[in-house]
Amino acid sequence: MTVTSKKIDMLNGSLWDKILLFALPIAASSILQQLFNSADLAVVGRFAGSEAVAAVGSNAPVINLIINIFLGLSVGANVVIGNLLGRGNFSASRNAANTAICVAGVSGFLLIFVGFFIARPVLLMMGTPDDVIDYAVEYLRIYFGGMPFVMLYNFGSAILRSKGDTKRPLYSLILAGVINFVLNLILVIIFKLDVAGVAIATVISNVVCSILVLYFLMNEENSIRISFKELKIHRVYLIQMIKIGVPAGLQGMVFSFSNVVIQSAINSFGASAMAGSAAELNYEYYSFFVVSAFNQATVSFTSQNFGAGNVNRCKAIYRICMAFSIGISAVMVIAFVIFRAFFIGIYTVDPIAIEYGMLRMLVVESFDCLINTYEISASSLRAMGYSLLPAIETVFGVCVLRIAWIYTVFAYYRKLLEPLQAFGVLTAVYPVSWVITGSIVMSTYFVIRHKEFKKLQAAANL
Repeated sequence: MTVTSKKIDMLNGSLWDKILLFALPIAASSILQQLFNSADLAVVGRFAGSEAVAAVGSNAPVINLIINIFLGLSVGANVVIGNLLGRGNFSASRNAANTAICVAGVSGFLLIFVGFFIARPVLLMMGTPDDVIDYAVEYLRIYFGGMPFVMLYNFGSAILRSKGDTKRPLYSLILAGVINFVLNLILVIIFKLDVAGVAIATVISNVVCSILVLYFLMNEENSIRISFKELKIHRVYLIQMIKIGVPAGLQGMVFSFSNVVIQSAINSFGASAMAGSAAELNYEYYSFFVVSAFNQATVSFTSQNFGAGNVNRCKAIYRICMAFSIGISAVMVIAFVIFRAFFIGIYTVDPIAIEYGMLRMLVVESFDCLINTYEISASSLRAMGYSLLPAIETVFGVCVLRIAWIYTVFAYYRKLLEPLQAFGVLTAVYPVSWVITGSIVMSTYFVIRHKEFKKLQAAANL
């Protein structure tokens, strides 16, 4: 196995150890980032009350709804650069990398204005309570002020991952996370800035990690090196990124839209339910970050090997990523569910909020491993150039079904059951949608895989 501190050879040698070396730093990066973000909730929960927790925690669906289309483009950049590297076309991969950084800058500045102007209208549309909305608007507007740095970090990390480098983004997040945590304590406890304090701390930490990633790319080897003199949008690579990234981004955007609708329903239960749900959501993120890490491994490894025509390695990548992702996330899920009272209690001392959080943990987190069925399968399809189809299937299985559930099943039982029971019916939509979406996307993956791999084998025999 040829592994250096900056590069993993995805085309040769054993796979399982390289996939672990690739995925675990990504998972650690995301979990570490969320741990520091969770410090936002824990600090405001202890020093500012349930309204502040609700404001910070309930903003995640709104943020994801707005930025996912651009994060999808970073997935497209990963696939395009990975394919070029797999083919050995290093001058093209460098041009694609510079294109990706340009897209990051443009999208980041665009998001500043989008976030500022639509923050309050979206939150009002979601039915955010009066005692929460001013906090929530303040947090969103400050957060989106740092959006160019969020985009720069995500696109820059995607470029590094295309070559197998997942460690240096982790190092940058460690430093930024420490800064975020310290600033949370200073700005909230000492300066009494509450929600504004945690938002400012988040922006500053994003500035730090994005600058570090940009520094890494500017000192990389030629195949993905970024240079200010060479920053230019190359139309051919932008179009390829859009073809792959926009469907992925739209999928994430629609996914987030369904979560916004669900959050609106959660808001109807009041600030305590919002706070409990926001506290529990942290643990859903932790287990999902494992899935996301192996998702990204699937994209990076498959894109290179598919570009090189390595059919058997592509099949092995799918099996290994699925097995590791399910196994590791299952261990986390079991721990969270068994000790749910302790974990929810970290973020809030409100007994009603804790009750709501524990119920969501039991109903949703218990089945979190089902996400792998459609996430890993969809990532494999994107790496082979099929991005639109899994996006459409996910839109149906996640968005359409969830919205239908809210306006039929939940609406019916909301009137008949006690609030806590009705909340359980609402959150049950997650595992139901995972089963249906997973069945559809997995089936599609195996059908398309058979067709595409047959073409590659035929071409190899010519």
